Amino acid sequence: MTRLKRNLLALLQPIIAVIIGLLAGAIAIILLGDSVIDTYREMWNGAFGSFYFLTNTLTRATPIILTGLGVALAFRAGFFNMGSTGQMVLGGLAAAITALYLPGPGWMVLIVSLVVGMAIGGLWSLFAGYMDAKFGINLLISTLLLNYIASLFAGYMVAFPLKDQSGSAAMAQTPMIDKSIWLPKLFSGMSLHAGFILAIVAAIALYIFIQKSVSGYEIRMLGNNPFFAAYGGVKRGRMMVVAMLTSGALAGLAGAGEVLGTQHRYLDGALASADYGWSGIMATLLASSNPLGTAVAGILLAALQTGAMGVERNTNVPLEVASVIQAVLTLFVSARFGYAFLKRRKEKK
Repeated sequence: MTRLKRNLLALLQPIIAVIIGLLAGAIAIILLGDSVIDTYREMWNGAFGSFYFLTNTLTRATPIILTGLGVALAFRAGFFNMGSTGQMVLGGLAAAITALYLPGPGWMVLIVSLVVGMAIGGLWSLFAGYMDAKFGINLLISTLLLNYIASLFAGYMVAFPLKDQSGSAAMAQTPMIDKSIWLPKLFSGMSLHAGFILAIVAAIALYIFIQKSVSGYEIRMLGNNPFFAAYGGVKRGRMMVVAMLTSGALAGLAGAGEVLGTQHRYLDGALASADYGWSGIMATLLASSNPLGTAVAGILLAALQTGAMGVERNTNVPLEVASVIQAVLTLFVSARFGYAFLKRRKEKK
């Protein structure tokens, strides 16, 4: 298969999966006794119906794309990094602390806060890689468990030492970050901020890195055939450092972007409860870990989520119809992996 066909397939797969999900959602809507056309019209309006809703969808897509890109790189190298939620949480917390306490002009503090968020997210991811290399602790398990440690640690920090004590604040959250340090909005009065541009640039840069660079070739080789890669001189440890550090840094950037561009403070549970991390994993699985396809899938998943809110506002169909559609997407991914597994097993016989 040529590279062009692979790229087209990676872009089409998320669209096909969403269409299948919508068909399954239509069955659920019919069983509820509502109109499929009216419901999906409201879903479309909620996601793309106006410039305001379009920018809301792209705002929600930003952290999904960034976490998905991080997972995509790790998957391409054969490492199962499932800890994007924890890396995103610590990245967001670190960015908030830096923005609150680092002196200096706003633009400089903003840049340093983003870099610190990326660094902390990357180091948290690398810690899981270190435990895998040093003690043989399975990455899948360690990254999953590290999510809980990161979320609970961040929750403690904003509930006690960093808690906003001003006014009548009763929530576990940091004080508000100075406006000069916020990520700039792309359009006046809209929620979309510069983090979306960073996400698109990251998707293009990661695609070029994987397809055009020597390190990208080694990562692809390691992910496709680790034994052949080792025979060819590819060092697994060095590739793990590159893949896990970059993967976590992208998740950390997602958290920093949410704090500096949307919430303007760290709010306990806001990043984890929104399921950005899991949506990012879903996006990269739908796109077969292709960075450009992951960006497309991230926007589609965000549209599904924001559109479902419009459905709930304007129809009798509950918000859970989006969960039905996402469940079908999960089945789609599982079926594709299952088919690939059975195909490889048949070829070995």
